[in-house]
Amino acid sequence: MPANTIEHNRSRFNFDGIEAIWLFGYGSLIYKVDFPFLEQRPAAIRGWARRFWQGSHDHRGTPEAPGRVVTLIEQPDAVCKGVAYRVSPNVFEYLDVREKNGYLRFSTTMTFDDGSHAEGLVYIATEDNEAFLGEAPEADIARQIALATGPSGPNSEYLLRLADSLRQLGDDCSHTFAIEACLRAEERLPR
Repeated sequence: MPANTIEHNRSRFNFDGIEAIWLFGYGSLIYKVDFPFLEQRPAAIRGWARRFWQGSHDHRGTPEAPGRVVTLIEQPDAVCKGVAYRVSPNVFEYLDVREKNGYLRFSTTMTFDDGSHAEGLVYIATEDNEAFLGEAPEADIARQIALATGPSGPNSEYLLRLADSLRQLGDDCSHTFAIEACLRAEERLPR
């Protein structure tokens, strides 16, 4: 799968007759909400774990020195907390470009804090895309994040903002928090 997934995503879903659809955000879509939405609610999806296994060549790194951003990895007992946005389908014209570096839209069932459910879409970078970096020790991931910078800014900013956002959601993402601790130790950042 090529890293640029814009056209592939645009052929995956037909939005004819749909006025609004839910979108689940678990990474930068939690804190960088630069798109219009009709409603926003905390939500979770089951069977997926957040991992810093996707390379960022276009936002938080460069082709020569990619950063690391989150994707979802199937894990049967996992619960991934995030934020669901009810959006107009035309928002995907922008989001498909923003999430073009290996991410594909998939259907998912979201569970809201009140226990209700809704079907929606989520962007996931699967291991068959060119930008997928895969598993690595958390200290190594933190080191790569500490060194990477791209057009959207330092990769460390992405990690720190995500960790803060997850705490505000009440999520205990041990993977994200372990990498954050390694980064803070590496850069001697205050907690």
